[in-house]
Amino acid sequence: MTPHTVNPVDPPETVPVLVVGGSLVGLSTSLFLGRLGIDHLLVEKHPGTSHHPRGRGNNVRTMELFRTAGVERAIREAASVLADNHGILQAASLTGVEQEWLFKEIDPGGKLSRISPSGWCLCSQNDLEPVLLRAARELGGDLRFNTELRSFEQDPDGVTAVLWDRVAQTSRTVRAEYLVAADGPRSPVRERLGIGQSGRGDLFHNVSITFRAKRLADVLGDRRFIACYLTNPQADGALLPVDNAEQWVFHAPWHPERGETLEEFTDERCITHIQTAVGVPEMEIEITGKAPWHAAQRVAERYRDGRVFLAGDSAHEMSPTGAFGSNTGIQDAHNLAWKLAAVLEGWAGPGLLDSYGDERRPVAQATSARAAARSAEHRHPGYAAPAATGRQSDVLAVAMGYRYPKGAVYGTDPAESPVPERFAATGQPGSRAPHLWLLRAGVRLSTLDLFERHPVLLTGPEGEDWHTAAQHAAKRLSVPLDSYRIGNGPELDLAPEPGADFAATYGTGERGAVLVRPDGYVAWRATGPDSDPEATLVEVLTAVLSLD
Repeated sequence: MTPHTVNPVDPPETVPVLVVGGSLVGLSTSLFLGRLGIDHLLVEKHPGTSHHPRGRGNNVRTMELFRTAGVERAIREAASVLADNHGILQAASLTGVEQEWLFKEIDPGGKLSRISPSGWCLCSQNDLEPVLLRAARELGGDLRFNTELRSFEQDPDGVTAVLWDRVAQTSRTVRAEYLVAADGPRSPVRERLGIGQSGRGDLFHNVSITFRAKRLADVLGDRRFIACYLTNPQADGALLPVDNAEQWVFHAPWHPERGETLEEFTDERCITHIQTAVGVPEMEIEITGKAPWHAAQRVAERYRDGRVFLAGDSAHEMSPTGAFGSNTGIQDAHNLAWKLAAVLEGWAGPGLLDSYGDERRPVAQATSARAAARSAEHRHPGYAAPAATGRQSDVLAVAMGYRYPKGAVYGTDPAESPVPERFAATGQPGSRAPHLWLLRAGVRLSTLDLFERHPVLLTGPEGEDWHTAAQHAAKRLSVPLDSYRIGNGPELDLAPEPGADFAATYGTGERGAVLVRPDGYVAWRATGPDSDPEATLVEVLTAVLSLD
């Protein structure tokens, strides 16, 4: 990070949160903070959002978060051209007979609709980022592109940062209570803090080539895939559709460890490589762009240094197979946003912010290992590692089943793995709150739609004691706690749809209760009545929100 002297005469601009980095994770952080009413400033050194189609897979958990944030529909509209693309195809060429679907459907049998109100979405980063940018600005976010963080210093009360306007060629000082670094895998903020990384390091390297080829759609016919791994030993790589018509992306293996340079990837070489890989040597191809990328397995040794937090690629790097990296980063942002809001608004203690790293770092470690294993299983072009032996967590368990054994939770087993072998929606503390369809005044909504701004206590029809205790505990602690009684009857707040069973789904029993955090994670659960429910809730809330 460039040294820069702060002029003590100029009064600094002040803001509660400074976000550094305006890619997917930084923009998501801005969106989530804006939804919670937290003033913030985002700076990004580039002139605008990404123009390169990458980071395409948005898993179900991420789409649930975007649903809550009010942008799911806009994202699906932006992604409509790829709505019918599913599965991963592996083939010696597109014209030969050696072809195999590694998997053909994202959701065979429609299982996801039973566990979530959302679904998987294939939306390239260059289409997704503008949606997030518009929504963040509509919520009042101050997002400045062509603006670079030059230096920062922190003290017990906040962070003083020097920003450089790359257009006006001027600097200004900003004083923030907290800084969120979403500044990528080579994070200058992380390096400035001296935070190390662990993991296997670089796994493989590719050059992402964007190109135009009108005849390729005819060659593909009705095959609509997310990606096709082409395995010709003379020209392997991964083919990805951009519009299923004439715009495409090809990931070509790159071997800098052998002395291969980016300059060697001339247009002529790239065209010949793609023609050979797809099996159509005479195909007309126009190269429109190239960008190197690196698959790695690294996790920061810590996610917090004083009032500075790491999120996204600055905190972790993952192999792209399974699209775990960007999703994990967006979920970092969601976890951190509500905690910053709670502390800034005064209904949680500063210690709550320690739980961010306690929760997210173990998830990143487990997820990055699973991503690397999946690349080996799929024999990703450029990656020569053997497939892992032994039982591996399924993709849904990694994408939606991750849990927090330690952190802002109560009554969990700290020794539990952050990622189970199989996904199960049980409502246990530390896990994602299960989806259940409800009716409120005739309007259909998911239980997940209840969770965003405040902690929520849910009880069954016989949980009146917990419901009353919640109101008293919230008043005693000055915590904005919402409470809903679920069941059939005019005196209850929400009715489950026919066939749905709240008590069974959440594991509360008929007279228990469950406390859900603003991020939709179960903080605590009671499976029955309590002799002093108010005292119990005060104890739980005090522990979860670090109010001591």
